[in-house]
Amino acid sequence: MGGTTKSREVHLARRPTGMPVPEDFAVTEVDVAEPAPGEVLVRNRFVSVDPYMRGRMDDRPSYVPPFVLGAVMTGGAIGEVVVSHAPELSPGDIVVHDLGWREVAVADAHRFARLDPGELPLSLYLGILGMTGLTAYVGLTEIASVVPGEVVFVSGAAGAVGSAAVQLARLLGASRVVGSAGSSAKVERLVEDLGADAAFDYHEGDLDGQLAAAAPEGIDVYFDNVGGAHLEAALGAMHLFGRVAACGAISRYNATDTQAGPRNLFLVVGKRLTIRGFIVGDYAAQRADYLERACGWIADGRLRALETVVEGIESAPAAFVGMMRGDNVGKMVVRLG
Repeated sequence: MGGTTKSREVHLARRPTGMPVPEDFAVTEVDVAEPAPGEVLVRNRFVSVDPYMRGRMDDRPSYVPPFVLGAVMTGGAIGEVVVSHAPELSPGDIVVHDLGWREVAVADAHRFARLDPGELPLSLYLGILGMTGLTAYVGLTEIASVVPGEVVFVSGAAGAVGSAAVQLARLLGASRVVGSAGSSAKVERLVEDLGADAAFDYHEGDLDGQLAAAAPEGIDVYFDNVGGAHLEAALGAMHLFGRVAACGAISRYNATDTQAGPRNLFLVVGKRLTIRGFIVGDYAAQRADYLERACGWIADGRLRALETVVEGIESAPAAFVGMMRGDNVGKMVVRLG
């Protein structure tokens, strides 16, 4: 291959105020040059849509730099090496990287990690076998230290990380797993498909009462994807020495005002609770152990991968907005080509 290759990519056109809208993004066609020595050209098969990207759309300090206005947005992706000018990768290799949202990526070979997916669908390595699944696993094992016989509550339980956390809590020996979700259909899937003992629709209100009905004897661990009123309800239901794995707070990601924390935060003292936030990137060393266990659980049918798949790079902005609204069940991915 010589000269240039055409590629479409998604740029951040402006910084959102509140919930992102289509006008905040721009799909642009660009020319991608031939790889230089040490570089490879990768044609993406799937790109990932994740809640943390909302924070990167704001120009504020965080654990990851903000997106640059007018430049391509980055994120998880899986693709195939088409051209390689680096000895460590060959044409046909399947790789995972962080250079989505674009159809074609060119970069130094060290930016790409080779995958051996076997017979498993490639998209699983952006979801249950990727950052999503590892986040749930780390939150339950390293942060909350779930032990057999405990009661676990997962908020946002029909989403990507939440649906993994519900299943993994059961596989790690929880005696009862409870989830919250945003519709009656999602609640049904949590119980019927993912093995939750009970679930409830948070849109029906009275989180304290619904959680008490779902976990009448209280909870030991709360896997928090939502924050806000969910965290307040969980603190009220916690047993002594309970633990909160603070993974996300999607209820506040699009907020334009400030809000006080849980009104019952004083319970942390009396109940001797632990609330610990975490970023999955700090736990790369746990990836191999998780993959070994997760692949075994998938093979014997005990771990399921829920996905919502949309088609084409031009659909990535709408997929992202839909995910922020809760339209997806499980992991949201965009399939290219």
